[in-house]
Amino acid sequence: MLAERVAEPGLYLLDEPDAALSFTGSLSLVARVLDLVAVGAQLVVATHSPVVAALPGATLLEVGPWGLRPAVWEELELTASWRQFLGDPQSFLRHLT
Repeated sequence: MLAERVAEPGLYLLDEPDAALSFTGSLSLVARVLDLVAVGAQLVVATHSPVVAALPGATLLEVGPWGLRPAVWEELELTASWRQFLGDPQSFLRHLT
């Protein structure tokens, strides 16, 4: 949808555009965002995806109980959670049963 409806510079606000996307779909979204930035677009993207948050050149802001703060990808809470899950899924899944 982003590829078909957005083709020119502007300001775009995207709320969880990756919510229904696969890993490959998230990578495609990142590629499209990079294309838009290359033609002068600015985007504000709310995401829980470490793939989307890894967008090269992005300014990251993390929202939490502390409010809003600048962040780096390696230190994002979502990155740490995914890293832990992928390293040991049972450390999360055992709490579900």
